[in-house]
Amino acid sequence: MIELDAIKLHYGHGPEVLKDVTCHIGRGEMRFLTGPSGAGKSSLLRILFLGLRPTSGQFRVFGTNAGHVANRDVPALRRKMGVVFQDFRLLPHLTVFDNVALPMRVAGLGEANYRTDVEELLDWVGLKSKLGEYPDTLSGGEKQRVAIARAVVAKPPLLLADEPTGSVDSQMGKRLIRLFEELNKLGTTVLLATHDEKLIARATLPVLRLEDGVLRVEQ
Repeated sequence: MIELDAIKLHYGHGPEVLKDVTCHIGRGEMRFLTGPSGAGKSSLLRILFLGLRPTSGQFRVFGTNAGHVANRDVPALRRKMGVVFQDFRLLPHLTVFDNVALPMRVAGLGEANYRTDVEELLDWVGLKSKLGEYPDTLSGGEKQRVAIARAVVAKPPLLLADEPTGSVDSQMGKRLIRLFEELNKLGTTVLLATHDEKLIARATLPVLRLEDGVLRVEQ
């Protein structure tokens, strides 16, 4: 599903953010990506989402050499991914329901095909009562849960999540991890970036650890 070979990244003339990162994540696997703040976790996820080009190295997603993908073909690859960003990226003019339903609409589905799924998912993340509200009325934790629901609603082949439990309490964090685990059981490859060591210890998943731009694989 993901193949990274000798990926390097630096911004401008600054120091390397990623140093010879090499890793293979198989289809259907679920892993944590961890490390201290500034270690390069978000940059690595941006590369996988095709939002950032590495300085050097090769990487493949869905068996495609992503470094050679033409700009016009990037949206098609991204539609196979669910992504949870740290800044949520909700559309302010859409309701909670419509933000979560957006991937289904982009796929050309009518509302009758996804309304029940969207409502059940919002109920799972504790926001069914908010489906008609707009993002600017929500707390940070509520926005994060909407962003997670939007990322998983279409059951994408690949889920990339950047600190998906960072703005919620411990109980909701556990519930969201269970959601990701259930999605993984359905076949989705899941990569979760977090610095929450307690969360990592409870889930007992394989861990990719980034420190000073160097990636280490832990079992």
